[in-house]
Amino acid sequence: MPNPVRFALAGFGAWGKYHAQSISTNPDSRLVAITAPSEASRLEAAKLYPDAKIFSDAMAMIEFGDFDIIDIVTPSDTHRAIAIAAMNKGKHVLLEKPMAITLDDCKAIVATAKSTGRHLAVGHELRLSSQWGEIKKIIDSGTIGTAQYVLVELLRKPYRLGASGWRYDPNRVGSWVLEEPIHFFDLARWYLESSGSPTELYAYGNSRDQTRLGLFDNFSAMFKYPNGSYAVISQTLAAFEHHQTVKVSGTKGALWAGWSGALDRTLEPTSFLKVFDGENLKDVELERKSGEVFELREEIAQCIAMVRHGTKPIASGHDGLWSAGLCLVAEESIRQQKPLPVAEMLTF
Repeated sequence: MPNPVRFALAGFGAWGKYHAQSISTNPDSRLVAITAPSEASRLEAAKLYPDAKIFSDAMAMIEFGDFDIIDIVTPSDTHRAIAIAAMNKGKHVLLEKPMAITLDDCKAIVATAKSTGRHLAVGHELRLSSQWGEIKKIIDSGTIGTAQYVLVELLRKPYRLGASGWRYDPNRVGSWVLEEPIHFFDLARWYLESSGSPTELYAYGNSRDQTRLGLFDNFSAMFKYPNGSYAVISQTLAAFEHHQTVKVSGTKGALWAGWSGALDRTLEPTSFLKVFDGENLKDVELERKSGEVFELREEIAQCIAMVRHGTKPIASGHDGLWSAGLCLVAEESIRQQKPLPVAEMLTF
């Protein structure tokens, strides 16, 4: 049996704790180091994971260096510094989305991965979903023909504050477009992969609290491709529970999927996936439960394969750069109140 892959975890907040659980419960990985943001969280981490070395600072953990891959689940504004330091130390990286909150920072992370030869996976775990990932398989099988239209929509309750309120601080979070809509941009671009690269994007946003500049309770964007295909991304945080919808239409048929839970991280969601091939309608039974908690476990398993065998990540640094870039173009479109060309802002 090969030795377990040694993980270091930077960040032990609400989502970081799920990462810790997923790493520690996988028999092929071992959680050897944790950075926790406060004394209380460090004490909790030490109690739950007594075999892990606990740090208050990610850079000190990187200098410790006795690990194979770092899993970065810290506030978005810290991603560049931690990821680049780890790769320069010879470590592989699993980086939560968004990669960073500026295009320059995203490009710097991708460039460092290339120059150091380290593997970089970006946390677009919805690609690994039994539901959202199955949609990609259906599209690729040709069941609905060539995909021409994608809608990804979310209705949910407001975001959590995050440690020290970072998610409500534009200087640290960047914007709420970079939170969940970034996943939807990634899914839509993935589903429309056969159409090439998007060329133009137009976005709208507003908020109940007008003092929260750039933090939109309601957000919608549309982006199009040279062949006429297009996608619509829409989210409201001014609602209740957590309800996500995906619709795709193609040259032959269409599909419709939905996911609902009282919370985004529920272990007992309800979900469905209906596929119409142009003649027959069928309900697709999912092989396993869908939801980010379950998909995170798949993401950790994939990172183990990435470290051991060089397996390509389901979402690469290039994918992370595209999804963050589309979000940033969307923010600029809202500011300028007009459609913007994508290619001019996303030159790689």
